[in-house]
Amino acid sequence: MTQTALILGASGNFGHNAALAFETAGWTVRRFDRKTGDMIRDAQGADVIVNAMNPANYHAWDKLIPQITEQVLAAAKASGATVIIPGNVYVFGDQPGPWDADTPHRPVARKGDVRARMEARYRKAASEGVQTIILRGGDFIDPASPGAILNMVTLKNLAKGRITAMGKPEIRRAYAYLPDMARAAVALADRRENLARFEDVPFPGNAFSMTDLKTALEARMGRILTIRRFPWWQMRLAAPVWELARELMEMRYLYDTPHELDGAKFHRLLPDFTETPFESMVAQHMPTHGKTGSGQSDVHPDKTPA
Repeated sequence: MTQTALILGASGNFGHNAALAFETAGWTVRRFDRKTGDMIRDAQGADVIVNAMNPANYHAWDKLIPQITEQVLAAAKASGATVIIPGNVYVFGDQPGPWDADTPHRPVARKGDVRARMEARYRKAASEGVQTIILRGGDFIDPASPGAILNMVTLKNLAKGRITAMGKPEIRRAYAYLPDMARAAVALADRRENLARFEDVPFPGNAFSMTDLKTALEARMGRILTIRRFPWWQMRLAAPVWELARELMEMRYLYDTPHELDGAKFHRLLPDFTETPFESMVAQHMPTHGKTGSGQSDVHPDKTPA
């Protein structure tokens, strides 16, 4: 029997990839339209609700995220659907890694606090009959999306021989290749009946530094690349009049915080899952006609690394 997934935020990077992954796996996919849709109505008959919906540019997160959370929970209760959420690493703050499902939530930024309270609400909802799976990833990577930070900032000038580092080049950070993470969401959805009412599943992905990325790209391109630091001072100047610049400044600490996600739980739950090798991911970001990436998709709803 065909299963149905309702995708919230289907125009964003994770939602877009999740919709494709569920369709490829044979699921019926409904893409929620926040302008014309009714979430409770549209969730009827759905087996899974993928909540990839976030206000663009971090707009009014402290007010809108709780509202979205309660809407999703109401839809899940009315339909009996399992909720799957692409989690991020904001909740961990700047404590040493690696981070796993048992790492305490110690956010050091306002947006991390918003996400921590959101996750606590979903955890509480387990006692109210709602099953939630948080699939937690690092910085989102999507070679087909011009809005992904790796494409929009880091590799913007790759064809000119330059990489832009938003933090210290030697710092290793967690990254989630979205086509893989979306496939993982489908795999967890398929196994949901064997999972707890609330599951926090770190997606290991890749952990690498800008120095690692530079070395891999140089080997493939056959040329020497340079690393330049991102001009955060420009963001400071723009912050009073540009919301995204102001919100990104708050998350700057993550670019200088070494971290990775422990994959032990993930591999225990999905022992046969195979991730795309780092070298293959790098190859997909090779410049073509002066640009990186090879396709089009909408900007991730968070607009920033996860």
